[in-house]
Amino acid sequence: MEGRYSLVEAVRTRLADEQGTLRKEAPYRVALCYPSPYHVGMSSLGYQTIYREIHLHPGATAERVFLPDDVEVYRRTRTPLFTYETEAPVSGLPMLAFSVAYELELTGLFSMLELAQVPLLKEERSERHPLIVAGGPLTFSNPDPLEPFVDVLLQGEAEELIHTLLDAAMTMDREALLAHLAGLPGFRVPGRGGKRYFVAKALDERLPARSQIITPHTELRSMFLIEPERGCSRGCHYCVMRRTTNGGMRTVPPERVLSLIPEHARRVGLVGAAVTDHPRIVELLRTLVDAGREVGVSSLRADRLTQELVDTLRRGGATNLTVAADGASQRMRDLVDRKHSEEQIVRAATFARTAGMRQLKVYNVVGLPYEEDADIDELIRFTAELSRIIPVALGVAPFVAKRNTPLDGAPFAGIREVEGKLERLRRGLKGRAEVRPTSARWAWVEYMLAQCGPEAGLAAMDAWKAGAGFAAFKKAFDARGCVPYLARRVEDGRRNPTVWPSVPQAAPAAL
Repeated sequence: MEGRYSLVEAVRTRLADEQGTLRKEAPYRVALCYPSPYHVGMSSLGYQTIYREIHLHPGATAERVFLPDDVEVYRRTRTPLFTYETEAPVSGLPMLAFSVAYELELTGLFSMLELAQVPLLKEERSERHPLIVAGGPLTFSNPDPLEPFVDVLLQGEAEELIHTLLDAAMTMDREALLAHLAGLPGFRVPGRGGKRYFVAKALDERLPARSQIITPHTELRSMFLIEPERGCSRGCHYCVMRRTTNGGMRTVPPERVLSLIPEHARRVGLVGAAVTDHPRIVELLRTLVDAGREVGVSSLRADRLTQELVDTLRRGGATNLTVAADGASQRMRDLVDRKHSEEQIVRAATFARTAGMRQLKVYNVVGLPYEEDADIDELIRFTAELSRIIPVALGVAPFVAKRNTPLDGAPFAGIREVEGKLERLRRGLKGRAEVRPTSARWAWVEYMLAQCGPEAGLAAMDAWKAGAGFAAFKKAFDARGCVPYLARRVEDGRRNPTVWPSVPQAAPAAL
């Protein structure tokens, strides 16, 4: 059929534009799946790292699979989901390994399993179906909603875990494999065991993670990604990558970073939770820019910026400077231990203007515990002051409490409440700064998935079957009896000392 042919041709076109694609004949083939489209998945440093690690295993090869750009075309043409490297039907490979970045990618996982003609629920699969494995950033917080659908969870940094998994999968039948993995650190086998909320740590010699493939068809067009540091030395209460998560920040010497960047890579992205906390970051940036490369940095901390650093970024092609405040007011920033002051952010704006940049992007969060209208008004006042220095784009996300953080269990502020705060920001900054909010409704869906257990995964499946709209999610959460972590642990309205002591212990607002 013409439809199937065009789908295959689209994949071949993307492959022709790639640099660094790996191809290998091996006895064990892994379908490495990303539950978002190609342009998102190929921008994931973790996904690309595991792709390379599988190929480094002597007996295994990885074939990439992505959520199609248009799932309906696959359904309409009855095209089975196929791999990029060999165009083989996914259902014929022995293992499907999903890298899941965050909660809302669950529906992408469902669509990929459907298109692969694999039953969604693990209890409905047999030995003839592929082993379904999941890992990725979501496992740093709450992978519980994945449990009904996967045979094995890899929790945390997977550079070593993937080799352990492959060694066992190639030598054991499924029953023996699952029993074996349930007893190993870093693995959770739903229904059989494994330590919950364990975050594995890769050996330092495995660092840094880096791109294997460079392609123009990504969010970060033709950019080689590499991490000069892993983890974070800071303790922001909302962050799953805070210093206590996995041993703090581990830095990679600039000499090693530079040695791993291909000569043909003219655009380089330095990726990490706190790149500008690297003690030699200016030296690294200067070396890259002096070599004629464009450079981007994923995480700029206002308190670490200098005029030299910002000037170097500008020479490297940056036209905007992006920082995160993550608290509508100084009171809110202090509450979540976000060590930034207005003075530091003003200084960042001045650095950006002096360097000749066009815009300052400031990311912020609303809906934190104890937040009041006065805090939102402080954000309006401060953003207006920044806009007198340089044009400002204010990115605003509703606060979503994550597991394995000090704010675990904090209630969602409520959809109407958050929408009211966003409207207050829009009115207050109209004509003075651009406000770019994310959806309060979908933040609530993310919150429910982040704070509930396996039943929330089943609810997400129900919602996906019903069209995956917001109303479908709300109905499914109600029908499945999904109750967030906080509400399950509140007794008679008394404070539970195991939950962050500054969070009010009241049932979370939903709407």
